[in-house]
Amino acid sequence: MANAYFKVRKPINEPIYSYEPGSLHKKKLKEKLKEMRMNKIEIPLIIGGKEIRTGNTNVCIVPHNKELVLAEYHMAGKKEIEMAIKAALEVKKEWESMPWEHRLSIFLRAAELLSTSWRYIINAATMLGQSKTVFQAEIDSACELIDFFRFNSYYLTEIYEEQPNSTKDAWNRVEYRPLEGFIFAVTPFNFTSIAGNLPTSPAMAGNVVLWKPSSTAVFSNYFVMKLLQEAGLPDGVINFIPGFGDEIGRYVFDSEWLAGVHFTGSTKVFQTMWKTIGDNLTKYRMYPRIVGETGGKDFIFVHNSADIETLIAAMIRGAFEYQGQKCSAASRAYIPESIWLELKKRLLEEISTIKMGDVEDFTNFMSAVIDQKAFNSIKSYIEYAKNSNEAEIICGGNCDDSVGYFIEPTVIVTTNPKFKTMKEEIFGPVLTIYIYKDDELDKTLELCNDTSPYGLTGAIFAQDRKAIVKMQKILYYAAGNFYINDKPTGAVVGQQPFGGARASGTNDKAGSKLNMLRWLNPISIKENFNPPKDYRYVFMKEK
Repeated sequence: MANAYFKVRKPINEPIYSYEPGSLHKKKLKEKLKEMRMNKIEIPLIIGGKEIRTGNTNVCIVPHNKELVLAEYHMAGKKEIEMAIKAALEVKKEWESMPWEHRLSIFLRAAELLSTSWRYIINAATMLGQSKTVFQAEIDSACELIDFFRFNSYYLTEIYEEQPNSTKDAWNRVEYRPLEGFIFAVTPFNFTSIAGNLPTSPAMAGNVVLWKPSSTAVFSNYFVMKLLQEAGLPDGVINFIPGFGDEIGRYVFDSEWLAGVHFTGSTKVFQTMWKTIGDNLTKYRMYPRIVGETGGKDFIFVHNSADIETLIAAMIRGAFEYQGQKCSAASRAYIPESIWLELKKRLLEEISTIKMGDVEDFTNFMSAVIDQKAFNSIKSYIEYAKNSNEAEIICGGNCDDSVGYFIEPTVIVTTNPKFKTMKEEIFGPVLTIYIYKDDELDKTLELCNDTSPYGLTGAIFAQDRKAIVKMQKILYYAAGNFYINDKPTGAVVGQQPFGGARASGTNDKAGSKLNMLRWLNPISIKENFNPPKDYRYVFMKEK
């Protein structure tokens, strides 16, 4: 160990590239997009640093051009899961014993590589494989992932620095051990940054990890794994194991060495995981840490004093950026009757200007949803609204999967505040609006609070400060990330720690010190410099 205290530089958020016409950044990214589109690759599992090919394969396609195959990837089965657990446990002692400054140096180097030479690789892979526009990819797979690497490294040093009080005759210390076993990281398709964060934040703290990427994001996630390897991540610390979630989970949850789960995905899957862990609790060496961010039915609640121009921008960006496939996306809105007619006219005018298509055309605001399953699910909600006498579709509603999985930005107006599309998570470009009477503000706020089982994000719009105070008070538990006069999406690492409660997860705030604490197992140490030599206490001298 080094005979010095080391400080990690306090990070600043990674600047966002604009990719303006004629810029070198745009030129390099366009070249990388073309290269990836034209060169199909094979993606192996990576276990103990070795590339494993199982022969059981699936394909990575382009959602906005579904006939275009980017890669063929191999999938893990029982044999490979057992191999990955063994590889992780074999390297665990060496990894957790590595001086923390050397562990963190790997991830800080990964951040630097991603901010430079790897930026176009990861962004292009995300744009093609997940149908993200250039801006949505840039803020996700470049900037946010860089921020996760840098800020989490910094937060870990802050935790290590926190120590208890000591006395003149005793030195009290706390060491922050990793968990005893391996972490199972299960990552989603919609954010490459989350996919990169979920396995690396535990690894920074000295844990070893099995990483199961989403089947619809294997392409970009593979390049994140290769980035980590180039940054110097030792073999076996993170093991990359694409495959079917049910099959992989069956063997992972059966291992006595399961120490934690880091998950982002559906509420139903997370609840099943939690139940399975509970049923197996007696076989584990420790109580597994369960950290999850699941779903949302995120709201925009509007007071009649709201500024309509900023509201419209927030509604469009909040509901339709990345095709509404953000767990934070605005999915329901409550609008006062007195401003509805003006808002409706201007909102529809703005939505009519939205362009949708191939992400390689930088003039497009939206692209395709992720796959056929998502397309069919979102379409079923739109059809439900079309056939209901409680709802009216005032724009959009058309779905076309002939070339890619395209769904128009859709706005539904309902007379029922507990209509299906006001309650259930859709995960697509569908916004449902309920118009309330101005004198029923309090009642409607309570409806907003009670309608959905989720509690992830929410936004309120008002210029009246008294109204803002009231709205925030009533909606106090309705969102883990709460926005005032802003859209409910776009949390930034180091600025708005992200996560929600209720059916939206454990609210352990990704990209914060709170999350890093979950991957540590403290040991309290007391060293006595002057221990007693007699068991008797002074009070025992009573005459």
